[in-house]
Amino acid sequence: MTSTTTEPSGSDVGADGRVPDELVAAYRESGFVRVRGVLEPGQVERFRAGAEAFLEAHRAESLEKEGVFSQLVNVWQRDGTLRELTFDARLGRIAEQLAGFPLRLWHDQMLVKEPYNNAATEFHQDRPYWPHEGDRLPLSAWIALVDVPPERGCMTFLPGTQHRRGLRPQDLHHEEDLFETDPSLRWIPRVTVPLRAGDCTFHSGYTGHMALPNRTGEARFAHVVIYMDEATGYSGAEHVVTDPLGLAAGDRLDGDTFPRPWA
Repeated sequence: MTSTTTEPSGSDVGADGRVPDELVAAYRESGFVRVRGVLEPGQVERFRAGAEAFLEAHRAESLEKEGVFSQLVNVWQRDGTLRELTFDARLGRIAEQLAGFPLRLWHDQMLVKEPYNNAATEFHQDRPYWPHEGDRLPLSAWIALVDVPPERGCMTFLPGTQHRRGLRPQDLHHEEDLFETDPSLRWIPRVTVPLRAGDCTFHSGYTGHMALPNRTGEARFAHVVIYMDEATGYSGAEHVVTDPLGLAAGDRLDGDTFPRPWA
């Protein structure tokens, strides 16, 4: 059975830019948490317009995931408006509050599900795709730039799976792949988290999750900021972010390409 959060709108971010201790505890227990009202309405409007314009200008470069979604990586390096969002100090500080240790930016990405896209992004973990070594739990901030109810493609999580490591990368198009890899995960109660524009979920790189299809007439725009342990090293595996950098296995992922703008 899938449960759905339905609490009213508002903001969970205090005047000091921090979230309540109970949200930190919830994140560390479940491997994900929703933070309401990270962005104010005016910011949402500006960043959504920036995302729409960037997608229109760069659609030919997007990494199409076989009809599941459009993905544009490291947009902060190419667009000033979206760079402001990726570098937003509140996001970075909340991420470090949840993680409990210093972080760096791994990369950002724009994830768009077009209207009437009936394909789900099937259950998977993020961390197996990344060429990281020597790191503690990474985490992602998934920021809704439009309202994302279940019918527009919000995410569903498998609580507690942030402790399940050592799995191979999963196939985003195969609904059974994660569960064939670890059959015990099939029986974990699933939590679906709809978001209002300006809300955000944070989830660990090992937390199993999926995104529902977009069955509406409005595109689902999400901006994702992915953070990693500041001591993370490069494993030597191929990845679109690290391939052009000339790194050797064991090199630390730091410097201007992997900044800490909120510090």
